Amino acid sequence: MVVKKKTVKVEAVSLNKEKLDKLLASLTLCESEDGVGLLAQTLQSCLEQTDSVQQIQLIKKAASQLEKLNEGKPGGVLDACLNTLVLMFSSPQAKNPLRRAITSALGSVPGWLRERTVNEFSTCLSDCFSSSSSDQFPHVVDTIAACLDGFPLGERCINNLLPEVLQFFSRVLNEYLNQNSALAGRHIAQAQLMQACLAAVKTSMLVLQRSQDRLSGAQQSHDQLEDTLGSLLSCYVHILTDEEFIQSVQSTTGMAVVLLARSVMDPGDQVASVVSSLLRSSMLGLDSAPLWLQQKCQVLCSRGRSPCVSLYLCHGALAMLSWKGALPGPQWERLLLLVPETLLDLDVSVKESSTAMVVARVLTLWSGAALDCLKGDTRLLPPSLQTSLSLGSELQRRLLEHIYSHWEHPLDGVRHQTRFLFRNLLLLHQRSNPSVPDPAKDPHIIELTASLLGLEWHMRGKYGSLGCLVELYGAEHLLHMQPQLPLSLLSLMDDQTLAPYASDLLEKLFISHKAQLESSSVKTEDWMERWHQTWVSPLLHTLCLTRPDQTTYILDYFLPKLLRCNPSSLAQMVEALQSAPPCRAGPSGSRGAEGALMTCLRAARSQGVLASSDLWGGLVPISLIQRALLHKHDQVRIDGLGLVCENHRSTEVVTSLEMDLIHHFLPPNLSSQSPGIREQTVSLLKKLLCRVRDSTQLLQKRGLQERDLEQKEKDQQVLRQYKEFLRRLCASLLEVLLPGASFSKCLMSLKLLGLLGQLFTFTSGPDVFALGEIVTPAHAQNVLYCVASNFLEVKQLATSLLQQLPPSAVGLQVPERMQSVLQAALDLSTSTKPFDSVTAAHLLNLLLRQPALNQALLLCAQNQRLDLQISSPPAQASESLLLELNTLDVVRFLLLCLQSEVSRAESSLLQAAASFPLYGRAYCITAVLQHLDTQSLSQTERWRGLVSELIAVCYRMSNVVSPVVQSSSPEGLIPMDTDSETSASLKKILQEIQPRDTNEFFTSSRELDTHRGDDPTTHTPSVNTGREDYRVTAQMVLVCCWRSMKEVAMLLAHLCQSLPVVYADEDARPGLITEEQVEGVGLYLRQNLLQSRHRGAFELAYVGFVCLTDMLCRSGSRALQQLPAQWLSQVLEEVKSSDPSSTLCATRRSAGIPFYIQALLSSEPKSSSCSLLKMTMSQLIALATPSADRTTDSSTVHQVHALNILRALYRDTRLGENVIPFVADGMQAAVLGFTSPVWAVRNSSTLLFSTLITRIFGVKRGKDEQSKKNRMTGREFFTRFPALYPFLLNQLEQAAATVESDSGRVKLHPSLFLLLLVLSRLYPSPMDGSSSPLGLAPFIPFIMRCSRSAVCRTREMAARALVPFVLVTQVASVVLSLLQELPAEPGPQVQHNQVHGTLLQVLFLLQSFQTESHRPLPTGSGIAEALHQRMWLASRLNKCVVTRGAFLDVMMCLCGSKASILEDAEVSALRLKVVPVLMASELVTPDSPAVPGPGTVQYLLSLTQLALSASVELPDLWQSAQQVNGLLERLLLSPHYEVREAAAESFLRSLKEEKDDVKQKPQWLEKINVSNLTSMALHEKHPQCLAKAATACVTPWGKLLCLCCGEEQPAQVKIIVAKVLVTCASALMMSPCLPLGLPATVSLWRSLFALLQDEDQEVRDAASDFTCAVPAHLISTEGRGMSICPPAALDFGVALLCQLFELWGQLGAGLVVLTQWLLGEEDGRSDEEEDEASSLDEEDFLFEKGDLNLWAELRLWVNLLHTHLGCLIVKLKQSKDTGAVGPDQIHHIRTRAQAKAVSSQQALDRLPALPQFSCTMEHARLTLQSHRAALALEVLESLSCSR
Repeated sequence: MVVKKKTVKVEAVSLNKEKLDKLLASLTLCESEDGVGLLAQTLQSCLEQTDSVQQIQLIKKAASQLEKLNEGKPGGVLDACLNTLVLMFSSPQAKNPLRRAITSALGSVPGWLRERTVNEFSTCLSDCFSSSSSDQFPHVVDTIAACLDGFPLGERCINNLLPEVLQFFSRVLNEYLNQNSALAGRHIAQAQLMQACLAAVKTSMLVLQRSQDRLSGAQQSHDQLEDTLGSLLSCYVHILTDEEFIQSVQSTTGMAVVLLARSVMDPGDQVASVVSSLLRSSMLGLDSAPLWLQQKCQVLCSRGRSPCVSLYLCHGALAMLSWKGALPGPQWERLLLLVPETLLDLDVSVKESSTAMVVARVLTLWSGAALDCLKGDTRLLPPSLQTSLSLGSELQRRLLEHIYSHWEHPLDGVRHQTRFLFRNLLLLHQRSNPSVPDPAKDPHIIELTASLLGLEWHMRGKYGSLGCLVELYGAEHLLHMQPQLPLSLLSLMDDQTLAPYASDLLEKLFISHKAQLESSSVKTEDWMERWHQTWVSPLLHTLCLTRPDQTTYILDYFLPKLLRCNPSSLAQMVEALQSAPPCRAGPSGSRGAEGALMTCLRAARSQGVLASSDLWGGLVPISLIQRALLHKHDQVRIDGLGLVCENHRSTEVVTSLEMDLIHHFLPPNLSSQSPGIREQTVSLLKKLLCRVRDSTQLLQKRGLQERDLEQKEKDQQVLRQYKEFLRRLCASLLEVLLPGASFSKCLMSLKLLGLLGQLFTFTSGPDVFALGEIVTPAHAQNVLYCVASNFLEVKQLATSLLQQLPPSAVGLQVPERMQSVLQAALDLSTSTKPFDSVTAAHLLNLLLRQPALNQALLLCAQNQRLDLQISSPPAQASESLLLELNTLDVVRFLLLCLQSEVSRAESSLLQAAASFPLYGRAYCITAVLQHLDTQSLSQTERWRGLVSELIAVCYRMSNVVSPVVQSSSPEGLIPMDTDSETSASLKKILQEIQPRDTNEFFTSSRELDTHRGDDPTTHTPSVNTGREDYRVTAQMVLVCCWRSMKEVAMLLAHLCQSLPVVYADEDARPGLITEEQVEGVGLYLRQNLLQSRHRGAFELAYVGFVCLTDMLCRSGSRALQQLPAQWLSQVLEEVKSSDPSSTLCATRRSAGIPFYIQALLSSEPKSSSCSLLKMTMSQLIALATPSADRTTDSSTVHQVHALNILRALYRDTRLGENVIPFVADGMQAAVLGFTSPVWAVRNSSTLLFSTLITRIFGVKRGKDEQSKKNRMTGREFFTRFPALYPFLLNQLEQAAATVESDSGRVKLHPSLFLLLLVLSRLYPSPMDGSSSPLGLAPFIPFIMRCSRSAVCRTREMAARALVPFVLVTQVASVVLSLLQELPAEPGPQVQHNQVHGTLLQVLFLLQSFQTESHRPLPTGSGIAEALHQRMWLASRLNKCVVTRGAFLDVMMCLCGSKASILEDAEVSALRLKVVPVLMASELVTPDSPAVPGPGTVQYLLSLTQLALSASVELPDLWQSAQQVNGLLERLLLSPHYEVREAAAESFLRSLKEEKDDVKQKPQWLEKINVSNLTSMALHEKHPQCLAKAATACVTPWGKLLCLCCGEEQPAQVKIIVAKVLVTCASALMMSPCLPLGLPATVSLWRSLFALLQDEDQEVRDAASDFTCAVPAHLISTEGRGMSICPPAALDFGVALLCQLFELWGQLGAGLVVLTQWLLGEEDGRSDEEEDEASSLDEEDFLFEKGDLNLWAELRLWVNLLHTHLGCLIVKLKQSKDTGAVGPDQIHHIRTRAQAKAVSSQQALDRLPALPQFSCTMEHARLTLQSHRAALALEVLESLSCSR
């Protein structure tokens, strides 16, 4: 897509009338026709012209005339001409092309006139400086900048007027400083001021740079320039030290200070000395500076200045001083080394992320300056400087610490700058040590590379650093140190967060590796084969053997880059994958060789590596692509589709083969449940359709020019194919939009149809793209009925599509049709089901563009007796006017209805909730208004009145429902409010709904009639009295209330946001809503948020309030702009003074208060100084931090509010990184809040702490609580939050001091759990080997002491927290020291809490050692001996099962299959010690008493894991086959389901491993009793155990399988059953001899079909694997062993079953079975049950769930059966077996079908008009039932004809 360049706005020059008249008069004095006269006439015409383009042309003409002037005497007219040009130059706004034209004209004056022009120009500028007011300052500054922008004449003028110019800048900056303090709360005005100030500082710097000669002489002349410069410097210093100025202004001012100092001083060491003094904040080095400069810089040298001042001065020093070449002197060298030291000192004091960004950028700038210094001869460098810039120096060590601390920073910019800094450090090391070019000989590079490769791969900064090493030292350097690097990086491509980093590193590696191999001096002939083995082979291995969803990012990020680097690799990929054996499908869930081939081909074609002629010319078989389009895995199908759709050329002709493949792909792929797959499908098909469109345009254009008739005919044939393809595609998409279609199918079809409408057209005509003829009224009606879907996206797509379809097909212009649709919309707007009001809004929006809508509205108003005044649109009304008038009428009608209903609700809220909930009407009004362009309305007076009425009725609605949502307990309506007015309103409502004798109202529905007597206490409602009754529940009342509050807020916010405001000071500007109304809406929303208790009410009102605050900040009214700041101050004061009697809600997480403050703060512009946020956070943290005098409930209410508000602010993503400076204080408040004796404070502290953990470490992306993705190094953590280091250490020391379990009492420090949770997220930094003030070593003793706690969870947390603090090389020694602390023998002095804590630490350390990829080799560490001495802990001598189980877990960790820290001999000896303990345990001795007490199950599971390892998993290694005989059988019969599940799972895993082993089965498998598994399967109640047991023994039990396929069964059970069916399909379900008999076999097939239509995708995928088990004689060679998607598998399965019926000789029986399935009788449900279900009133349920299975499409299933039944009948005719189906069977089925047809048609006739909207589910069910009966009768008729 070509992006048009943004057009610059050109405005004509406009002068005030007095100046213009004066200029015109001076130009008309000359009447001669010489050059001056012509010039005057041209300029006069230019001044009189109002068109800017004409003015530019005239200026150009004047320039040519001016250039041709001959030297003559000075005259008034010529001066007037020059004056005119000068005034015109100073008039245009910034970036106006007219100014550029005038600049060119003034630059073309002849030499003899140049001095006069300069004088004229100088006079004009001087007048501007002296006479300009503050609002003209930006324009004058822009004029000065224009003078210096390639305009020599203007530059001379500025130089002549230098003192005046600098005085002007001093005046401007002083004015801005004064204005800034007066603009508090006016964010837009502040932002404008900051931009103006930034422009002034930049322009003043430009003036200083262009005036160096004049300024350098100021030091000697001591003229007035010195005072001017001093004044300007004072302004700079003030801005630099004023934190109210934004960062960009201060950073630029820092450069200005250094520039000014450089300008007034001699070059040399003096400048460097002065800048160094400023950086050090010292006056000592300023002696060489002028006295006035010393005086002005005293403020900068004060000790109390902000750390950011040093940062900005460092930036200025690097940007404004020259660092290229050799440095002038030693002071420059000191300054070069002082800058990074100053910046690194800021690391621990910087809090704002934006400041961290500046630090990173300036450090990178410094590294660039240092490189500039090294560009010359490095031998001339001082040795000290050369050493400091080399790796290994102290400076480089600190810089690497900074890199390691910031390469994981949340800001992308910081991460990028850190990578640039690392690369520059490597370059500095290279240039400082040119004598060591080989990295293999450089110890620093080798050490750095090894340390980087040893880091965890989840550290994103590692990739960029390794990439820098590749760029500078080549890929072979890294491959030599880690040969498996390519495979390691490819294994990371399944992680979306790491894939971009890994792919970038891979790209650098394989490009560098190829270049090195090509340019190698020992280049061999097989270098390309070596490159392929390194990069292509691991790629193909990963693609074939990894699950497709784990390789998605390989296709996105890696494979295209590899093919671009070496296109010839495609041939090897295709050859390798096609030659792979068919059985190489990889493990379960992988894509196999065929899927990998599709991935490679797709990437190659999209990159232009693979030409279409090669693809369709036989490179791969077409059948292979067809199989890929139906593959089981989503990604393989998408790759196949991408291969067809993607093309490097957008105008290449789409072949008929590609079109056929699209039709082959679509039917089974429209119902994908994955949103990502749906989006990819639509995107790829859009590419193909764009090719159709673009190639059509090319063919049509070529057809007009082509003379070759044969070629012309070919082009016409292609166009005819396109037309047929588009029509067929459109028809197939429209035909699937039937009642009962799944959400996914509707969504995909509507998206694709919308795409067709967007790229082509639905009109009728001869054009190839005209698709209107395909759309029938039936198609359009089905699209219309999609508007009734419960899914909002389907509604929106259907509404959009209906507006594109031919109006004749939609039929809304027909009066009767329009009336019925309008009435349906109005009825739905009062439905008690919330989604019905959304449907109503979409229907109304469809009708808004119909000319006759007003008449239909009038008829509805007459029926409802409403006084509706409509306005008929003019005959030739424009579309916008028609839309406005119709919208006005619809809103007026809805408003009248709403006013009437609110009046009725004021008398009976219960009746309103039951029959006309108010929120539907309000939602429809908002939805209708959203489609209106409110800025160009013509009926302004009518709209103003309507807006006032809308606001009034909104307030009335709120008054009706607010007592419920503002009550203390809105869910149960318990009146506990103390406010008298609220209580009175609640009592009135409760009196209406209160039952007379029971509380059944709150648990069941109740019927009330509308004609109650006046006395509610004596009237008893009756049912079935012949009048209208209402069924209502408390839930309906509450939903009515909170949704009404939500819609009121949204409607009011929309009115304020979209309507133009009538400002009090601008009478001429038209508007529809007044400032008073806007402020009133704001106060209403404020009250709503602060007083509502129901979350639905205040959470959704918050959305409306956000819209309002955004509008207020952008408002042109000063009063409206200041409202958010005023409201914020008020609510903070209320929070400070809140107590139990306050109206602010102290429960429900402070209800709407946090939302209110969020909305106010998020409206503050991001470019501002965020003063409101800083002020609010400071006050809230002060309130949230506990103090000694806050101990009671009444004194902690504001603390609870503060904690809750802080939690909301830390969670708000719109505040972004602006809250990061307050994270440390918030963490301290949360931790200290746990020490409060008040529960409410502790609860709020918990929530705040949880939010801060997520804010710091990121959102948890997996189930692993200790995932390394949600951790950071201790250095990075404490660098970003330095205040937490002493705080956490001090708190942990206090908490550890209270942990003493030997006293027998539980002493738990309140904050201990929080501290351990934080510390467990940290791990050592790569630099922690060196001494560091932020190291983690001081925490270790306190963490180890916490393992003595009497609380089990605390011991576990302490163990987990210890692991990250121990380096992998120290694990063995730490484990040994911990084991030696354990008691060597039992005794009364044993403290089991301490023993358990120690064992947990040992266990977690061992587990971390096993998962470490760079663990050291096992050596004799003494661990085995220590364990032998303490083996009593695992025996019955240890009476504590908790410590016994923990010790067994340690044994399992050492004796299991994973890598051990012990040597092999030590492991074998340990196993021999464990076996006797195992055989003496409770698992083996059944006569022993049950193990009592807590921890029993965990202990038994620990025993079970050891027993399974010894008896099933590793019996050979344990060498204990005789001793452990019968263990598995005992485990399977254990009374504990956890033990049974673990045993069954291990059994299945071992069975799978032995499946393909041709050796003799293991001894344990021969002796296992199958009856144990059978008994377990039949009697098991636990679903997980049932699933695993069923897999092992269920082959002969078909009935059990059928029972496990029900919709109510857990997904895990159904997955296992699907796998069982797949396993036994070939032997039992497809055997020619029917081993189970026909009924049982058919039952298994029906179960398989049910699983293929299950809602869970994993169940469907597991069931679809049966296609791989089909015997060879039942399937063609091409499709053998293919795994296809469930929809295609369902079709294939039914066809296969029909084939089996023929094979079994059971065609008649099969026909009966399939007909019964077709009729819907396979589930055994009777008609009476169906009628009873259908008689249920949908209105009885507020939230109707509908069918549980949202994926299955019964209509599609029915049509599928009907199709295959037709084939069966044909086969039956051919067999001539007329007696296969008895007449009685036919008669019985026909009778049932006829009865169903009649009953369904009668039920359909009883439904109301347009039942698709009013009772959607019932209509779909009855329609399907009727369809079933009709197809069954058709089948029976065909069967009768064949007899």
